[in-house]
Amino acid sequence: MWTRIYALFVARNTEFFRDQSALAWNVALPILIIFAFTYAFTDENPEKFKVALVSNAPINAGMEDFKSTRYIRFIDIDEIASILPKVERHQVDMVFDPNTGRYWINQTSPNGYIVEKLLIAAYANSGYQLRQNLVQGDEIRYVDWVIPGVISMNIMWGALFGIGYVIVRYRKMGVLKRLRATPVTSVEFLTAQILSRLWLLLVVNSIIFIGMDFFVDFRMNGSYFDLFLVFTLGSICLICCGLVVAARISSEEVANGLLNLISWPMMFLSGIWFSLEGAHPWMQKFALILPLTHITDAAREIMIDGAGLAQVADHLLVLGLMSVVLLYIGAKIFRWE
Repeated sequence: MWTRIYALFVARNTEFFRDQSALAWNVALPILIIFAFTYAFTDENPEKFKVALVSNAPINAGMEDFKSTRYIRFIDIDEIASILPKVERHQVDMVFDPNTGRYWINQTSPNGYIVEKLLIAAYANSGYQLRQNLVQGDEIRYVDWVIPGVISMNIMWGALFGIGYVIVRYRKMGVLKRLRATPVTSVEFLTAQILSRLWLLLVVNSIIFIGMDFFVDFRMNGSYFDLFLVFTLGSICLICCGLVVAARISSEEVANGLLNLISWPMMFLSGIWFSLEGAHPWMQKFALILPLTHITDAAREIMIDGAGLAQVADHLLVLGLMSVVLLYIGAKIFRWE
């Protein structure tokens, strides 16, 4: 059994490395994206501010003046503790609780300083007492924030198309039909494909991670082993996703459409390029069913916040359950022809 799996594993790797254009694209795309965002989005636009407001706050003259201020985006929140880390990282400029008059700003944030002046000016004639609370923390560069998402996205493309598109092509070309006449079972074939793609994803993206860290020097406050575990489990989950698509389809055009239908919503709704903080609640809930959301969030928590496995256990649990369910479905509906 393992001899046949190893033979299929080697054959798939050889095919991948012989396709030099695909290999170059897997390496070049994330590097180009990281460099572009490093130099294009290093500085924040000083005319855009984010203020988190405790929901169900009373509306008074001071609040009306403050909320009418231009260039401020107001975000409704239910609890203050969950948003304070974003103030520390300069992702949110102020947290304001109109019920108590308390507000939180980062003393090293230029945006926080300006928003504080606007808040004081809005409440100047109201007789309402405001109380300042300071938090500390270094600013997170956009490149530090976006790199976990870029690596996750590259894993997604490689997993979905590396499994989904390739198996469909094998079926269309009659390769699977010929393999069926051999002693190779479907379990052995799928195991070899999964292991081959998993190994390639981890090696290629590890090289990209190490190389880009040398040039960009992004944050890594957590454990490299924990991060590797997150990307490994995420790769398995996305590979199983591609397996479900490729299990029965024999048309490359249909497979390409379905894979794009899966990948593009994940790319834009998983918080890779921008935070979903302040987005519509249904969008935030929908993002939680996407595996890429959990990979990106877990990687960010490890790299930026220094979280351990216990802190990202919820993301790992979701990815593990998704992997088992998708793998079971893909194996059940798989056909050779």
